[in-house]
Amino acid sequence: MVAKKYQNPEGGLNAAGRAYFKRQEGANLKPPVGGKPKSDREKARKVSFAARFAGMKGPMKDEKGRPTRKALALKKWGFSSVAAARSYVRNNRSSA
Repeated sequence: MVAKKYQNPEGGLNAAGRAYFKRQEGANLKPPVGGKPKSDREKARKVSFAARFAGMKGPMKDEKGRPTRKALALKKWGFSSVAAARSYVRNNRSSA
């Protein structure tokens, strides 16, 4: 669980959160690729994210009907549901 001050209310981490993980773990985290990827590298990141979250268990809404962090992250990356992420992976994964 990440501290609230590092979470973007729209999903994912904010700039302070990315800086925190860079200091603590040396991670070089980048912001989400929300729209159409501009490069092959961005496309690969989006496919990787979609593949991870397509298999993620858990609800899209909490007991009060609010979207969960999972749902917010999917939305931030441009996916409306787990099924949409799964479909994106199926259609964009390179045959390696």
